[in-house]
Amino acid sequence: MRSMINAKQLTHEFFRRDEEGNVEGISVALDHVDLDVEPGQFIAILGHNGSGKSTLAKHINALLTPSEGTLIVDGKDVSNPSNTLDIRETAGMVFQNPDNQIIATVVEEDVGFGPENIGVPTEEIWQRVESALKGVGMWKYRSHSPNRLSGGQKQRVAIAGVMAMEPKCIILDEPTAMLDPDGRAEVIRVAHELNKKKGITVILITHYMEEVVGADYVYVMEKGHIIMDGTPREIFSRVSELIAHRLTVPQITLLAHELKKSGMDIPDGILTREELIEALCR
Repeated sequence: MRSMINAKQLTHEFFRRDEEGNVEGISVALDHVDLDVEPGQFIAILGHNGSGKSTLAKHINALLTPSEGTLIVDGKDVSNPSNTLDIRETAGMVFQNPDNQIIATVVEEDVGFGPENIGVPTEEIWQRVESALKGVGMWKYRSHSPNRLSGGQKQRVAIAGVMAMEPKCIILDEPTAMLDPDGRAEVIRVAHELNKKKGITVILITHYMEEVVGADYVYVMEKGHIIMDGTPREIFSRVSELIAHRLTVPQITLLAHELKKSGMDIPDGILTREELIEALCR
């Protein structure tokens, strides 16, 4: 099976310039990153601000091209300019602030904007708009102004706008950073539904540990490197290591870790309240 995303030694350097345009210094945002994502996977990429995770997201959508190494998205090399449009149709991007992505004054027109731009016939556009809005639970708001929606609802409209383009992969770049806890839960639930029901490959970029619990695989980034990777259970079995890298852990995982340290017979990598209750009852 062909990988959806395959990075080999992917490196990205930013040049800092002075007022005359001379190069003052180079900062390395991605440092020889290897990554392999299969079609239909739900992948989470974790890290602090400045860890390189958003730079990686922008490469997958061909907004940036590698300084070194290779990145292949659905069989196409992002370094080749002739592939850019195809890659952007394959891998749709949802950004942190939905206001930067919503441009129309009516929800359904906004969702139809992308398909219209890529030349989808009018009749099919409206079918896609209906399907996408129903998919994110926003169909009843189709004739509303986006300005009157909550943050979580706006982000769901932004996701619908990407879905209407029918990408094989959706990249969510910190999609919940500006939302309250209810809005965050709403957006993550929609992402999982798209992954499970439609088989869309999902790349979730986040710094919220709770959001990665349901992922198939997790990469942890720091200073442009991947420092840990594994299933959520494997990652959250390494609590001390995560804390050493100044990363938080879901509260249930941390509680289980502390109980185990105090001598209770509890397995590593507890992810949910139900698992902890079951372990305590045993």
